[in-house]
Amino acid sequence: MPGDLLALLRRRGARVLHGPAMRTVPLEDDAELRALTGELLARPPHLVIGTTAVGLRGWFAAAENWGLGEELTDVLRGARLLARGPKVRGALRAAGLADEWSPASESMAEVLDHLRTFDLRGARVAVQLHGDPLREFRTALTDAGAEVLAVPVYRWLPPEDPAPLDRLLDAVLAGTVDALPFTSAPAALALVARAETRGVRDQLLDALRESVLVACVGPVTAAPLQALGIPTVSPERFRLAPLVDLLCDELPARAPELRVAGHLLSPRGDTALIDGEPRPLPPASAALLRRLAAQPGRVVPRTELLRALPGPGGDPHAVDSAISRLRTALGTPGLVQTVVKRGYRLAVEP
Repeated sequence: MPGDLLALLRRRGARVLHGPAMRTVPLEDDAELRALTGELLARPPHLVIGTTAVGLRGWFAAAENWGLGEELTDVLRGARLLARGPKVRGALRAAGLADEWSPASESMAEVLDHLRTFDLRGARVAVQLHGDPLREFRTALTDAGAEVLAVPVYRWLPPEDPAPLDRLLDAVLAGTVDALPFTSAPAALALVARAETRGVRDQLLDALRESVLVACVGPVTAAPLQALGIPTVSPERFRLAPLVDLLCDELPARAPELRVAGHLLSPRGDTALIDGEPRPLPPASAALLRRLAAQPGRVVPRTELLRALPGPGGDPHAVDSAISRLRTALGTPGLVQTVVKRGYRLAVEP
């Protein structure tokens, strides 16, 4: 998650749990990138497709370090340039280049549809990769008769320290995460891959399908999640600020607001809002509050509450202890009622 997205979320009052799913490794010293650049300089491309601004800037910086900056810019100036989105266009123009077309959706599928209007037989096409190898995209160009040269400017690798990602994953599984925003498809797939490594892939997918609001910056990011059956939302403009605005609009509508013992109570992840005031909750307390709020006013048996507690369970007394901690954390008496020999309920008013 980019740092500016973290800042935007915190500015709007969100409690943010950050778990990087990957790290970006630039290839400025990579022999493969240098060799590919030299091949393009020796045999200039007819068509160049830029997919990310950071990738293009990294490529230009690497070429500059090799003393090939001006030569690369001249070669690209002689080619037809397509930009996947406005940020890519900005990176090209900063280098003194101009693209001839960019898709409104920032989708590689739309880029491919546009390219199908071209006669690509014998064309030499350079595709700047962005972590995703774009195999299907490149295969489609090859099938159309193009000679495709893939230019990997940086690679995405797992984080050096997986602990923050594991904490995020545990929080999603525990039900204390309301929303999960994604800004790249590889990051979304990396989270699923980490869950698979830990043996909790199915549980993660269930949580993302049923209880977590999954927000993606655009359709490219959403596509692999939707392929897994995960519903997603995206802003009309594929930018970070509209993504945050979308979360601010969607989350309150998804959170129940209950009138309980004369107060307005709304569970929000690992926090309860009581008359608009946030009360942080321990994980077990948050899990019990969500289960009680899912059946507002009804008595929830101890056996059912026991199953809602995170981690291995089995001791019914753990429910009583967790309820006691929940009452303490809420700090407002009378919200959670004991029904002798039956269980607990929220004191929901009609």
